Amino acid sequence: MVRRMDAKAIIKSQFVHDLPLVTAGCAVAALGIDAFMVPNGLAAGGVTGLATIIAALGSRAGVVLPVGIQTIVFNALLLLLAYRAGGARYALRTVVGFVLLGFFTDAFAPFVAPFVPDDLMLSALWGAIISGLGYGLVFRSGANTGGSDTVAQIISRKTSLPVGSTVMAIDVAVCVASAPVFSVGNALYAALSMVIMGYVVDMVVDGGNRRRAAFIVSERYEAIAQDIMQGMNRGATLIDAHGMWSGQDRPMLFVILGKREVTILKAIVAEHDERAIMVITDVNEAFGEGFKGLDV
Repeated sequence: MVRRMDAKAIIKSQFVHDLPLVTAGCAVAALGIDAFMVPNGLAAGGVTGLATIIAALGSRAGVVLPVGIQTIVFNALLLLLAYRAGGARYALRTVVGFVLLGFFTDAFAPFVAPFVPDDLMLSALWGAIISGLGYGLVFRSGANTGGSDTVAQIISRKTSLPVGSTVMAIDVAVCVASAPVFSVGNALYAALSMVIMGYVVDMVVDGGNRRRAAFIVSERYEAIAQDIMQGMNRGATLIDAHGMWSGQDRPMLFVILGKREVTILKAIVAEHDERAIMVITDVNEAFGEGFKGLDV
């Protein structure tokens, strides 16, 4: 059942406060598209890549098909099919994202000087970095720009295929489809640009909030926890665990900490119990007391 949109809740939401950042992100992404991607025939996946291919075909036939308008139309049609996936708030965030991106893409096009070097590597690299920075700001602000994600949600709902793998397959298909229109070299550079862009987006979205999670199994867990809380000023959670090999109860500590604090934690654990078992893993985001607040 789709939840009804609460206007007051939306106005007071963090998304409205982040709207200037969403706008800036869409503008930066559009700058990268207009200056580096479209002029060089780099269709780096997604709806924008598909629109780049169609715009090139239209230009050869003497028909002007603006990339920005195309992305807005395509995303609007796709959103109608995927609306049930996230409800009204998801739809609002998506509409704001793809409308702003499409608007800026066409608004900047007449004024941005296309960068067309002899080596496409420069365009693929800088187009990916600038566009990825813009997309990352949009995603970090809680919005999105539709495209492959929306298509993947539709396919996943019908076939139960993983969304992430479906997004990758769609983007690769767009890059492959660009080869007959531009060239095989362009398609390969577009694929490279797509990979770099994804990396930049991840760095922008998660870079400022990435953490480490540590699981510690030791008989000296109380002393270790005290040093973590007092010496590192970090919280620690005690989890009841049971060793299947020993058949004994083995209390386990769970700690979330910054990357640079891992060395300190290792020293604390080693000081109290050199035979302790400690597992450290990556955490993309941490919310709650002492970390980033949740946007309810």
